[in-house]
Amino acid sequence: MALAEASDLGAAKRASGSSFYNAMRILPRAQRLAMFEIYSFCRQVDDIADSRGPRRERRDQLQRWRTDIDALYAGKPVACTRGLLAPVRDFGLRREDFHAIIDGMEMDVVEDIRAPDEATLDIYCNRVASAVGRLSVRVFGMEEQDGVALAHHLGRALQLTNILRDVDEDAALGRLYLPAEGLRAAGIATTDPAAVLASPMLENVCARVVDRARGHFATADNIMARTPRRCVRAPRIMSEAYRMILDSLVARGWSPPRPPIRLPRARLLWIIMRHAFI
Repeated sequence: MALAEASDLGAAKRASGSSFYNAMRILPRAQRLAMFEIYSFCRQVDDIADSRGPRRERRDQLQRWRTDIDALYAGKPVACTRGLLAPVRDFGLRREDFHAIIDGMEMDVVEDIRAPDEATLDIYCNRVASAVGRLSVRVFGMEEQDGVALAHHLGRALQLTNILRDVDEDAALGRLYLPAEGLRAAGIATTDPAAVLASPMLENVCARVVDRARGHFATADNIMARTPRRCVRAPRIMSEAYRMILDSLVARGWSPPRPPIRLPRARLLWIIMRHAFI
């Protein structure tokens, strides 16, 4: 098997089973493979951030990724970045966006994030989500200004939804991404993840994040409405799927126990079919 083909299969395998994978399958081959490679990169650096190894070792691993990305742009890809060579060349992907993603992962490595202020949370969302969006919209072929704007708003909408969905999973890792301003407004004095999640005022904190996410979803919708459909089929799928997750979280509520939210497969397939073919 050729090295490029093996890389394609490896990237697709790392994406398989995710809502991302299903949304990207509708794209033409070159775009689809590029998105799988971007996802594979994100998955690998995210695994470093979420591992429980020594912080110094994880920071060193992320620094190696920075070095490898720089080598890729110098025309000297190593094994772990060889699959990105064609996407970078064909779609003009920017090095600073790969670096931003690594910087976001490093925020989780330097220390466990607990109740960041809203400005810090926005920086985090920009790095771990909107930077991914900026890479993605170039693959989708969007016009520059609207593409960057869509990445800004949809990336933040998706990440805020993730934060709400994963509050218990993150707390188990010692992390709490709910903003400090929301905790103070709800009268919650602690930033201990378990204590915050046990508070009867948690619903008030989450409601602020829900409103913020919905605002970003609405702005993203406006951008996609004025963009050729062929350029936004995949982001429309992601937006609709994540908005359903957000609505399900609100309907479930925030009082313990909080059963995980799963998007029904049949519903996800309908969303994909509708945007792919209708």
